[in-house]
Amino acid sequence: MKAVLFLFALFLAVPLLVQADTCGGNCPSNDCSSCPCGYSSSYVDVGSACSQFSGWDQGCCQCIANHESGGNLNAANQNYDGSYDIGLWQINDQNWGQCSGGNAPCDFNSNLNCAIKVWSWGGNSFRLWSTCSACGCC
Repeated sequence: MKAVLFLFALFLAVPLLVQADTCGGNCPSNDCSSCPCGYSSSYVDVGSACSQFSGWDQGCCQCIANHESGGNLNAANQNYDGSYDIGLWQINDQNWGQCSGGNAPCDFNSNLNCAIKVWSWGGNSFRLWSTCSACGCC
């Protein structure tokens, strides 16, 4: 009987462990130790999102956002150093204190405001994003 109960408990626990790793699909690397933006995806039209700020090149913005998050506001990536990149523009947690009050910028406006600040810190360019070369935007 104990073996049956153990197997039943294991059967219930495994899906929860798998979901924690993938954050319900928000962590494509499947290795996030937490889910700062939750377990539900929230996809937006990247073109419309980028058009909320006219200062940057719209094509570059769209390419960066598509490469970084696939248009998912709740996308999360845990880096090798344990830091997190979050949201549509994958804002690193080292920047959260300066652009979103220290909180994960999961909502659209917070992520947009952080992206604009990071873009400005990069000399009004996308050079601080790891995908800028792939997009031809460095």
